[in-house]
Amino acid sequence: MKVLNFKDLSRCITAFAVSAAVSVSCGPGTMVSDIAEGSLRAMMSIPWEKEDPDGDDAGEAAAEVRAEERHESGEPLIMTALRETSTGEMVATDVIPASRVVARFRNVAERNGSVSLEFDITVPQDMIDSKLKLKFLPKMDAMGREFLLEPLYITGTRYREAQMRGYERYAAFLASIITDSSRFVNTDQLEKFLMRYYPGIYAMKTDSSFVSDPEAENLFGVSQREALDHYTRHALVQRNENRRKSQDRMFRKFVKDPLVSEGLRLDTVMTGDDGGLCYRYVQNVRSFPGLRKITVSLAGEVFADGKKVLVMNHPDSLTFYVSSLSSLVDDAPRYLTAVRYRRVYDNTSAFIDFGQGSAEIDTLLEGNLSELSRIRECIEGISSRAEYVLDSMTVTASCSPEGDFGFNARLAGARAASVLDFIRTEFPDSLQDRLRTASVPENWEQLKLLVRNDSLLSPAVRDRILAVAESRDKDSAERALSLLPEYLYLREKIYPRLRSVRFEFWLHRHDMAKDTVRTMVLDSSYMAGVEAIRNLDYKKAVSLLYGYSDCNSALACLSAGYEESALKILSEIDRRTAKVNYLTALALARLDMKQEAIEYYARSVAQDPAMKFRANLDPELSPLLKAFGGNHEYTTD
Repeated sequence: MKVLNFKDLSRCITAFAVSAAVSVSCGPGTMVSDIAEGSLRAMMSIPWEKEDPDGDDAGEAAAEVRAEERHESGEPLIMTALRETSTGEMVATDVIPASRVVARFRNVAERNGSVSLEFDITVPQDMIDSKLKLKFLPKMDAMGREFLLEPLYITGTRYREAQMRGYERYAAFLASIITDSSRFVNTDQLEKFLMRYYPGIYAMKTDSSFVSDPEAENLFGVSQREALDHYTRHALVQRNENRRKSQDRMFRKFVKDPLVSEGLRLDTVMTGDDGGLCYRYVQNVRSFPGLRKITVSLAGEVFADGKKVLVMNHPDSLTFYVSSLSSLVDDAPRYLTAVRYRRVYDNTSAFIDFGQGSAEIDTLLEGNLSELSRIRECIEGISSRAEYVLDSMTVTASCSPEGDFGFNARLAGARAASVLDFIRTEFPDSLQDRLRTASVPENWEQLKLLVRNDSLLSPAVRDRILAVAESRDKDSAERALSLLPEYLYLREKIYPRLRSVRFEFWLHRHDMAKDTVRTMVLDSSYMAGVEAIRNLDYKKAVSLLYGYSDCNSALACLSAGYEESALKILSEIDRRTAKVNYLTALALARLDMKQEAIEYYARSVAQDPAMKFRANLDPELSPLLKAFGGNHEYTTD
């Protein structure tokens, strides 16, 4: 069997255009009847996986002769005799002619979130006719989800010629549509009219001077439009317009079966000795959680003279059983130690605009209204927790370094009291004595923090500002800052962020007697990583599980294609279970370390015999087992 690989679309189309010179045993009518009865049909099959031939035996050539013996009936029995290479003796042997081995089902593996399906569509020679077009429609059923795959076309030579003749007739029709409007005017008669009655006007034919349209229309007593309309071939105009409007209808008339320009597949076509075609169909399918089986069926249509004359139904189907590394995931819950403290601290900050030197809150300002609403929601959320009891809340207001330090101290205290009075109604009377105020006259610590993290300031400028801020005399420090070139930037960008109000909450759990309690809780991040493996979201699984360095994290790396990372994790696992050894064998096989892969696989089988059958589902290991012929011992470490 010869294999042809096609590199471009035109060659692919040519491959499917069957030569008219191909001899067929019956005409198109008889063939269509045979197809309808089911005696002639295409076959869909899964190609058998071939094993690599032994390199030592492949190079040896043996002499071959034909030996003839007589059967008991007296008829000659022809057998093949081969020369034994070691002794030179001719030995009779029965040789079975080469045949194509196929299957109806196969195990396929999901890798990197996709499954590759490979099957053959075989069309016998008697089904191919130069006057017909065959259209095959593979359909895939994945756990109840149906998908139509790209169709396969086999077009006969005469059928294609008829298609091209239709296009040629349509092209001739398009060429008959007049696009030059001057062809609609009888110019000869118009010129004779002008020469006879208006010779002066006719002389203007070669005059390049400009004459306006109104002037030209009145030169000979009739308008230009009237003269043009009189000498226009109206019947020709109407016929041309009718043709223009009937373009779609004429296309359907001439081109009964348009050429297919999309969806043509560039896979592999194999030709057999009988003249038939075998198309190797390769389809990648995006996997999804729960995908265990994919069924592929085949339908088809027969076209003659540009029309569909028969619908082909093929009851046979192919089954692909999908295996995934995700089935090896360990679902056992993982716990971590959580520490619960009796005392709980929480805080939040708000930026409230006050007037210069004022402690009054202007609620009409949009920024103030949104900040105060947020604070109310925060207080409500904290006070509504049934397990917590509020011990105290402190409202701390701070000012920027502008102005006198003493004045800023009084102003900050007044602003803290103003804010507390505004939110005091949010607390019951029993908690009023637990509400306190505090103030930071000049928030130098926040100033230094903001300057250090400001990427718009150069390192030299940051160092200069921080050196001034370290001065113990804060009034002189602020005056020094005002002399810096960057002072305007500080006033506009940094200082407004120093005028903040901070809310601090101290609470305790009423159901705890001890200060600290340790409990075991489910590791939600780890379990989310396990679920990501189940959902075939391997990138997410790696990001969630990589730091755990266990079997599941190695499985996530393997599934995402990070074999070396997976092998590193597996090598650091002390408890060498059957699954750990099996995943190690899988990673080694992907890294082309075949002998080591077989050794780890043998250890996993010795620990768990079920792993012996698992290898048939993973394409990385199954060919190695066939190559080694099972000549390895299953022993534990």
